[in-house]
Formats: sequence, structure tokens, C-alpha cells
Amino acid sequence: MNALEKAGKIVLTAVKYFSLVFFSFFALLPVVSCVITAFKDDYEYQNTNVMTLPQNWLNFDNFISAFNKAGMGRAFLNSTIILVCVLFFSTMFGTQLAYVLNRFKFPGNTLIRNMFLFATMLPGIAMQISVYEIMYKLKFINTLPGYIVLMCGTDVIAIYIYIQFFENIDVSLDESAIVDGASYFTIFYKILFPLLKPAIVTSCILKGVGTYNEYYMAKLYLQDKNRLSTVATSLYTFVGPLGSKYNLICAGVIISMLPALIVFILCQKQIYAGLTLGAVKG
Repeated sequence: MNALEKAGKIVLTAVKYFSLVFFSFFALLPVVSCVITAFKDDYEYQNTNVMTLPQNWLNFDNFISAFNKAGMGRAFLNSTIILVCVLFFSTMFGTQLAYVLNRFKFPGNTLIRNMFLFATMLPGIAMQISVYEIMYKLKFINTLPGYIVLMCGTDVIAIYIYIQFFENIDVSLDESAIVDGASYFTIFYKILFPLLKPAIVTSCILKGVGTYNEYYMAKLYLQDKNRLSTVATSLYTFVGPLGSKYNLICAGVIISMLPALIVFILCQKQIYAGLTLGAVKG
């Protein structure tokens, strides 16, 4: 390797690491700004810029005020109920549907798959009028069960993830179980369902993050903000026509991040395994 090639390699490495540092800086800048603002009192917030460090890092008044005034206790409870129900029913419906579409060949199988693919191309906002009318007719508006039913709509991406995994599971497992007298129900729940753990983890991450952070649907269908607020909607308590208290909003954002951060720290091994296997399967 001559001097020119060595110089080119050094420049390429320098550019690579510079780009990583550069984009990491801009990705972390909003988070750092949010943390700094969350510890400032009203006077500090109004008289300093967003990157000026607070005088007292042990001032948790903003966190206490955000939690109490925004009713975040009730919001966390509602979001937890919604998240658990949505992930459970979406996983059960999605895995069973993928099992049927993959293992059973029947007239209309391809049509159903194509219809799911077609549904992903339709913008969700364009269907809100018809969805709202259906929710209104069923009296599901402003009810927690109704919102859970709405959010349990099986995710098309999750269905294709499950189908990909089923295609990599040998059909001989099904045939052996059938020879031993197992029913389709037993084959699915006793043999195939445990093998779908990486796919379930991957789809639950995607579905869980979207459900936990959902604001538009929660704002539209859960209109009783005192009783049916979620974590995402509770943060807008401090936004009004007379101004926004961003120090309290930032404190609420940090509080809302804590459950997700704890879950990630405790389950990061399973999360990484699910995402990695979900990327290479198929």
C-alpha cells in the first residue's frame, strides 16, 4: 500500500467518524436541551437560553408539578391498560392470521395478502371520516374499550413479519404433529407459537412504541381528558393560548420516557435478539 492509498484510507476513516459524531450530536441535542430545561424554574427559563445550565440540579419541583397538574398517574394507568391489551390481542390475531395465510392454501389467499398490501398504501388520515363514523355508530367514542378495539387493528407489517418466520419453519413439524394426532390448535400453540418469539418481540416493539406515543387518535377518540387521558395527551396540559410552560412540558417528557427506558434496560437482550433475527429471517 503506497502513501496515497494510506492517506485516502485515513481521510475516509476521519470522514466516517466525523459524520457519526456530527449526526449523533444533532440527534442528542434535543434530549440534552429537554433535560436542561426540565430543571429550570420559571425565572431561569424566561431569562436564559435553552442551553444555559440550571443553577440547581436538585430542583424537582417541575417534575412534581408536571406529574400532579397533568394527572400523569391516571395517564400512565390508562396507557398501561391500552398497551397491554393492544399488544396481547394484536399478537394473538396477527400470529393466527399469518398461520392461516401461510399454512393453508385456499381460494382468495393471494387476494387477502394483496389487500393487506394495498391497505398499507392508503394514508390513514384519508380514512378517518369513515373510521370516526363507525366508532360513533358503535358508541366507541370516549370509551377506553372502544379505543383499545380501534388500536388492536392488526398491523400489516407485523403480519408480514410473522409470515416470513412461518416460511422459515419447516412444514414437516406440522406433518409430524398431525401424524401423532395433534389438532391444528395444538400445532399452533404448542409447537409453532413458541418458535415465533423473535418475531413477536420485533412486532411488539414496533406496535408498542406507536401505541405508547399515539397522540392524534387518543386526542380524537378519548375526549374526556380528566378520566381518559394518556401519557401523550397529558403533556399538552401546559399548552394554551396564553403561552406554553416548556419547563413543565420537558419535565413531563422525561417522566414519560422513564418507563420505556426501564423496559429497554431490563429487556435489551431480548429486544436486540428480536430485531436482529427479524432482520435476517426470510
